[in-house]
Amino acid sequence: MENRVEELRKNLGMNQEDFAKAIRVSRQTVSSIENGKYNPSLELAFTIADFFGKTIEEIFMHERRGRNEKELSD
Repeated sequence: MENRVEELRKNLGMNQEDFAKAIRVSRQTVSSIENGKYNPSLELAFTIADFFGKTIEEIFMHERRGRNEKELSD
């Protein structure tokens, strides 16, 4: 899953440590989210979206892959 967390954080002039404190997670969690190594829980995704004043869909982009793609588009 791709995301815009790093871009949005940097646009606010925040480092990972300050952002992590603001959303009450570790700096390592922020780093892992930004690098795509960790997908946040739904609750954390909402917290991040609320922090930036955006919807989850504006921050986290999920590419659908697999057998259900055709079924979902019909």
